[in-house]
Amino acid sequence: MATKKLASWALALQFSNLTQPVTDMAVKSIYNWAGCAIGGYALPPAGIALEALSPLLPQHSGNCSILGSDALVDVQTAALVNGIASHVDDYDDTHADTPVHPSGPVASALLAMAELRSPVSGPDFITAFVAGVEAECKLGVAVYPEHYDIGWHITSTTGSIGAAVAVGKLLGLDLEQLQHAIGIASVQVIGMRDSFGTDTKPFHVGRAAQSGIQAAVLAQNGYGSMLEGLEGEYGWAHVVSTRQNVTKELSTLGSIWEITKNTFKPFPCDRIIHAAIDGWIQIHDQAVKKGLRIADIKNATARVNPIVLSLTDNHDPKTGLDAKFSVYHAGAVALIYGEATPAQFTDEVVKDSAVISLRDKVSVTAAKEVSEHEAFVAVEFANGTKLEIHVEHALGSVEKPLSAEQLKEKFLEQVSAQIGDKQAAAAFSAFSQIANMTDVGKIARKFKQHPRLYKELNSSP
Repeated sequence: MATKKLASWALALQFSNLTQPVTDMAVKSIYNWAGCAIGGYALPPAGIALEALSPLLPQHSGNCSILGSDALVDVQTAALVNGIASHVDDYDDTHADTPVHPSGPVASALLAMAELRSPVSGPDFITAFVAGVEAECKLGVAVYPEHYDIGWHITSTTGSIGAAVAVGKLLGLDLEQLQHAIGIASVQVIGMRDSFGTDTKPFHVGRAAQSGIQAAVLAQNGYGSMLEGLEGEYGWAHVVSTRQNVTKELSTLGSIWEITKNTFKPFPCDRIIHAAIDGWIQIHDQAVKKGLRIADIKNATARVNPIVLSLTDNHDPKTGLDAKFSVYHAGAVALIYGEATPAQFTDEVVKDSAVISLRDKVSVTAAKEVSEHEAFVAVEFANGTKLEIHVEHALGSVEKPLSAEQLKEKFLEQVSAQIGDKQAAAAFSAFSQIANMTDVGKIARKFKQHPRLYKELNSSP
């Protein structure tokens, strides 16, 4: 009865049930997602998707926002494009116990629905968000690692169900309707790891958000599905993994909050690389203080967990655009710039001669005794000076989380580049105060100046 258990719990969940740590993490997750979505719209995949789909949409087809742009579209297209944008930089949140990026599918679906069904209060939005995140993360834990190891992109395969639960709660579905919504979402399994490194990877996230909306709206209007879509003999859990424990994991709903295990990335790449980047940035800072020239680096090394090498083996670590996904490129930019933000993961930086030269001097070895969030890094200079750093816990990990101020800086850096400093500050104020809003559907009006909204925006208190 796993599907019924999940649906019952989600429908019963109230904002008053949420502890302060849960609420705080939900708000951080939402504004981190918004920052990634607004900033991510600058990259080609989101814009290409919107431009490609626009001819298929009727004129004036909706009033749902594409964050980072002035476009207003229908609810499904908004969920799709915002989901793509939120994941394209690989800068979004990550659940500590699985590789699930929780906010992308759920928040992308919820914001679009909140705009469509205005007014939706901040507390109602947050409660639905938490329900969706708990759903996808519990399912992720139930099938991980086997599900991921055989090639599924766990964010989108669980995300469509999480989005359906969140939207279903927002729509006020009854128990049987939400079970049907979960069943409809569960058959829309999307996302395979073979797409990693291509535009299709962030498409997984947007499509999961879109699928969740479809599932909830279909169920609301009487569309039927199996009532045991998760646990049935040929249901989701048994089809997508050789091991699953859905019933056990869902039994902890409300007692173990998966959202409190959410983490936020300081660097726009796979978190398994973050410890090495953290160490190289520290070495950069030491080198500057000691008056050592980065140009004089003879070699840079990192001893890491074997999974790092398995990740980089999927891409060419030395040439072309794939280099921006590798530890080699990350090491080079961390040492040269003393930071690793989206600005250092552009095609231009990948092809920069100084970056290429230093990238060729980076070497990585693996050791089983090194944990997944640990690294031993070292840099040797031409004069014989050697600097070494042991990173026990990477920045952004559960043990060493980003502070509220660091999260704000991350948001403003991404968003300012897309919509300017003034609007970025307004966007941060809006999303970070979402719990106090009476109508989340109007949140974009706090910072977005679409011609159709300009007059109302500037006359709002």
